[in-house]
Amino acid sequence: MRARGVSVRRWLPVLDWARRYDRATLAGDLTAAVIVTVMLIPQSLAYAMLAGLPPEAGLYASIVPILLYSLFGSSRVLAVGPVAVVSLMTAASVGQVVQAGTAGYATAALTLAFLSGLVLLLMGVLRLGFIANFLSHPVIAGFISASGLLIAASQIGPMVGLKAEGQGMVAQLVFLIENIDRANGPTAVIGAASLAALVWMRRGLKPLLRRLGLGARAADLLVRAGPVGAVVLATAAVWALGLDQRGVAVTGAVPQRLPPFTLPSLDLTLIRELALPAALISLIGFVESVSVGQTLAARRRQRIDPDQELVALGAANLGAAFAGGFPVTGGFARSVVNHDAGAETPAAGAFTALGLALASLFLTPFIALLPKATLAATIVVAVLSLVDLSILKRSWAYSRADFATVAATMSVTLLVGVEAGVMAGVGLSLLLYLYRTSRPHVAEVGRVPGTEHFRNIHRFAVETDPRVLILRIDESLYFANTRYLESLILERVSGDAALRHVVLMCSAVNEIDLSALETLEELDHRLHEMGLKLHLAEVKGPVMDRLAPTDFLRQMSGQVFVSQFEAWCRLTDRGTTQDLRQHAQARVRAG
Repeated sequence: MRARGVSVRRWLPVLDWARRYDRATLAGDLTAAVIVTVMLIPQSLAYAMLAGLPPEAGLYASIVPILLYSLFGSSRVLAVGPVAVVSLMTAASVGQVVQAGTAGYATAALTLAFLSGLVLLLMGVLRLGFIANFLSHPVIAGFISASGLLIAASQIGPMVGLKAEGQGMVAQLVFLIENIDRANGPTAVIGAASLAALVWMRRGLKPLLRRLGLGARAADLLVRAGPVGAVVLATAAVWALGLDQRGVAVTGAVPQRLPPFTLPSLDLTLIRELALPAALISLIGFVESVSVGQTLAARRRQRIDPDQELVALGAANLGAAFAGGFPVTGGFARSVVNHDAGAETPAAGAFTALGLALASLFLTPFIALLPKATLAATIVVAVLSLVDLSILKRSWAYSRADFATVAATMSVTLLVGVEAGVMAGVGLSLLLYLYRTSRPHVAEVGRVPGTEHFRNIHRFAVETDPRVLILRIDESLYFANTRYLESLILERVSGDAALRHVVLMCSAVNEIDLSALETLEELDHRLHEMGLKLHLAEVKGPVMDRLAPTDFLRQMSGQVFVSQFEAWCRLTDRGTTQDLRQHAQARVRAG
């Protein structure tokens, strides 16, 4: 029974933290929920617009998913809902198969959330959280920065009263330049004023509040809630001046209701077209969410379970699919606000969902005159904080290969689109990994005089013996690199008449697959024909366990030495029995 209880708590973390819930925790969660709710209202509307959906879809995608995450999530402060990058990927994916503005578009968005939820849930059940490791930091940094620029560029049109067209940032900017004479003057004024106000709120409001005597935390929270002030002022301006009658696009009537029950499409053609985008959205969303969750958990000396996060995010996306939403994940800005506002448990998310539900019921009539230009400005300010172009400089200075990965990811994302960008980044990362590991670093080493250490002969003053060649292999051996290693060794030993022994120092070898084993057998055979013996040294236990049942060790011309020092002493006759005895005693003491 105890084991079953532990298993249930693993899948439902709420059963763990709810047992210790008290009044102080409730106060912290309620305070955080109020702040995050105020912040999420304009963000949810804006991200729904970015995804090409009606504004209420943003509210719906922020209610049921948050409730489900609070039950299944392992992070105490992660705030789940629509985010900029996933919203952009939703628009790009759904827009390729269904025309925006149609009923089928919303259904396709639901289906995309449903498929994403299934992918995440399956990965969580199978404990496949490690798959996210295949997305390197340069790829993620380049993709998010390029997506931020792409999103910002896509919102220039709505800020001036134009609908930007074209795939990729360059095409959109060209369209805007060619059609700037069709821009709506009042819309451009509202967009520019909203943008200026939001930027000032981020940079100038906090110093002003501090000068007025407000505490640092209170000032931070007011700055975070600043977009609501911009929304209120812009809406009031449209109402007072009748700007909606002068061509200013507004949100329009938003239904006063809770999230409706919706069903994703079961059309196999649509599912096939959305399967790959759903997988990419799942992967990107998971990486972003886990990165934020781990960062915030570390501040409180807590931890999150990546596999459980897959389950929680899967449940959240399934909830979005059946509640009129679209794909969601953990957001950076709102999670930081949730953390800083004092959230103690995922119950803060549940209270946030309650606040958004109340907003859907009672505040939506006030949203009808909200100008879309203000929502566009909200998106621009939010996503530009994601752009980090310094990654190009850092990667160029450190690694040309990493720079190529970042540059390719950003270029393809900006010029072609988000799906192509992330696939290009992942593909290039894997190709670079295969290239690097297919040409492993192999160092010829010698003994540091008077010690038991062995170092590269080109970097240190070391002792060598003309009869013994010691090669340290700094990579696991597998099908892609063993031929390279074989060629390197045979080229090195050719023409060396004094050589008698070749020692492979395997201290850095964590794996030898079947292809590598066969190559080692062939290498031993060819060296034996040349009058040389092949030896292994410092083979790790798990690798030795794999080699032990094979014929390779029994038929190998040389020996397997526990340490490189032992191999040196035995093969060069430069070590005394006392040296070997002291070395063995030292290894025993070291465990």
